[in-house]
Amino acid sequence: MTASDSWRDVFGHDEPYDEQVDGIETAIETGRDGGFAVVEGACGTGKTMLALTAGIELVRDPDSDYDRVLVLTSVKQQLRQFEDDLRTINANLPDGYDPVTALTLVGKADVCPYNRENAGGIDDTNVYERCESLREDTRAITGEAGSTTARNLVSRARSQQTGLADSGVSGGGATYLETGGEPTPYPPEMPEYDDVEYCPFYAQFLDDLPDDGEPVEAVPFDFDAMGLIDPEELVSLSVQHGTCPHSMMGAVLGHAEVVVGNYYHAFDPVTTGGFTGALLDDATFVVCDEAHMLEPRVRDLVSDAVGDATLRDAESELGRVIQPVQFEGRESHTTADADLVRAELEDADVSLSELERTREFLRDLREELDRRVTAHLEREHRGWKSRLADLPDDEIPLRDPTEPSPDEITEWAEKAGYHDGVWARAEAVGGVAARILNEAEDDEKERAAPAAGRVLGEWYRNDHERYFREIELERTWNDTEPESSWRRAYNARLAMQNCVPSDAIGERLAEFGGGVLMSATLEPLDVFEEVTGLNHLEREDDRPIVERTYGLNFPPENRESFAVDAPKFTYDNRGAPGEETTARRAYADALRDVAAGTAGNVLVGMPNYAEAEWAADALRANPRVEKTVLLDESSDDDATEDLKAEFFGGEPKVLVTSLRGTLTEGVDYQGDRLRAAVVCGVPIINTASPRTKAVRTAYDRAFGDGFEYALTVPAARKARQALGRVIRGPEEVGVRVLVDSRYARDSWDSVRKYLPETEREEFQPVSPDMLSLGIERFWDGRA
Repeated sequence: MTASDSWRDVFGHDEPYDEQVDGIETAIETGRDGGFAVVEGACGTGKTMLALTAGIELVRDPDSDYDRVLVLTSVKQQLRQFEDDLRTINANLPDGYDPVTALTLVGKADVCPYNRENAGGIDDTNVYERCESLREDTRAITGEAGSTTARNLVSRARSQQTGLADSGVSGGGATYLETGGEPTPYPPEMPEYDDVEYCPFYAQFLDDLPDDGEPVEAVPFDFDAMGLIDPEELVSLSVQHGTCPHSMMGAVLGHAEVVVGNYYHAFDPVTTGGFTGALLDDATFVVCDEAHMLEPRVRDLVSDAVGDATLRDAESELGRVIQPVQFEGRESHTTADADLVRAELEDADVSLSELERTREFLRDLREELDRRVTAHLEREHRGWKSRLADLPDDEIPLRDPTEPSPDEITEWAEKAGYHDGVWARAEAVGGVAARILNEAEDDEKERAAPAAGRVLGEWYRNDHERYFREIELERTWNDTEPESSWRRAYNARLAMQNCVPSDAIGERLAEFGGGVLMSATLEPLDVFEEVTGLNHLEREDDRPIVERTYGLNFPPENRESFAVDAPKFTYDNRGAPGEETTARRAYADALRDVAAGTAGNVLVGMPNYAEAEWAADALRANPRVEKTVLLDESSDDDATEDLKAEFFGGEPKVLVTSLRGTLTEGVDYQGDRLRAAVVCGVPIINTASPRTKAVRTAYDRAFGDGFEYALTVPAARKARQALGRVIRGPEEVGVRVLVDSRYARDSWDSVRKYLPETEREEFQPVSPDMLSLGIERFWDGRA
């Protein structure tokens, strides 16, 4: 074996595909040069094994500067695929090789023993807040000024089991909290010390921490020999020792060769500012899976907002700091004292007048927010006070989305006398207020003032071309608010949308040593590299960007693909769902042909949920469609899982969904679960939305064609993702159908050019009246 193919030692299977050989060697060579491989690979390419093999080879090469692989994906199913491939790699390593150490990152809610069992007063609604509060209380009790030790807290919690057993609770046996298939040494109730609740799992972690060592020395199991530690194993191993699983995750994090997580772990400013920040350096080889989602996911993460309630709480916190000085010598309703406030202000170089001015700003800002929301509701939803429960989610633009200019809140503030200094100093003022309250109230917790100040500072600093500002109105319900107040029905936020996240993506990718960005749907690659900032890395930083595109390598005779030349499925052509139009008849016929002509499950993807409802009704009304028709509606995860189970079980069915939902991406339809997928129309998002208009305008200015870059290309990828559910393995057979002339013809608004060349060759245009014949011939040929 030559040095160039030493990667075969860590490749998990006997023989790689030709595409895998090329992809692995390309990724390794590009990674050594500090670059990124951009890989579009159809299902069956083996992209996860490709990326893991390349990364692990670089990490284990003594001449390489890489210490770890960081895998990022936006889809849980793909995260499981990486876990499976890591297990395969470890199971097939040559004799004498150490297992690849790997860790899967998840949130506190997934590993907290109390939250997992709905015990200790912790559930999904409060787990993050309660966890931080309990940790702070546990540290306070055991800190230098605390009244006991972490070991004593652990002993007290453990001893409660003995007391329960002696008292005969639960039939004479102790009542243990159990999770991860293991009993913990603690009761289900949260223990207390001097009437203060504390977390015994975290207390055990603190007790195990060496005085001057690293947190990894507190890990009570030999993770080096374990290979992959998935979340369930982490919980099980941790609770057996009575220690905190989330703290264990953090302790092991910097010592794993492969870390598997999601986009939050690399691009969310809050997450990277603490938990995963140590991974963001040039010793990390990054793998961005499902990279077609990189742009929209990161846009959400690097956009920002501050809620009305946060502004209210921040105003209150500033008031509690100001009050002792304002009313010195008189009775005060705050625990801070004047001397403490003055001392902290002097040390921080923040004046009392700044505190007062910032509080006034927050108060007036909330009043302006109230005025604008009320005016909007009066204008757009007359009589809204009598139908609060029926109000929709909404957005109120603060400037013309098609004309970059200062927003109306900024202009209001200037007219009201709140100039640059108030905005720019808001975060510093909020931070000082939080420190004073934490010291005065002896209760370290997350305060609202710093968070509000940070967003206000960004509001002031960010430009008005790439950032779009608006008021978001999100449906909620709060019985404590007056019956006539919009605050009873809405959570209002001052929001900043980062319309062009390419800089944020590119700057973060630049921190890594190199990597692979991959998906089944990246084409056109030049557009992808523009919107993710990769082209900037290549031009300005001289870092190589190498492209690879691999088509389906499964037997072509197992699939048939049609691009139906039907009228464009645009609103102007099709009309409203209730209308009888030529276009709607053509699409109803196409859906009938696929559903009735396919002996198996059929997936139908429509541009939105309203059109999905129309398609389901049309199929149910057609006597030739004998299958049960299921309709996916925008719903929670549990309802979606139930719908999938119903679709996969029993007789063949038709499942109709929105292409913007969760059932057309990242869902496993392997085996005989799906025999056909049909996509109707090009799923371009609502172009009337102010936010969409702002993004399009910003992309016009950044890339020259906002409609193509921001709307059309992502829509074509959505369609391709849905079709990719059909053929998932070499033995699978199925039909893929695109219905819309924009897929079939090369016209001014055609999306055919966004299909890779291999797909354009397969999706041959067909007239609507020939679709049923084509489907019949294909299935007859399979008989």
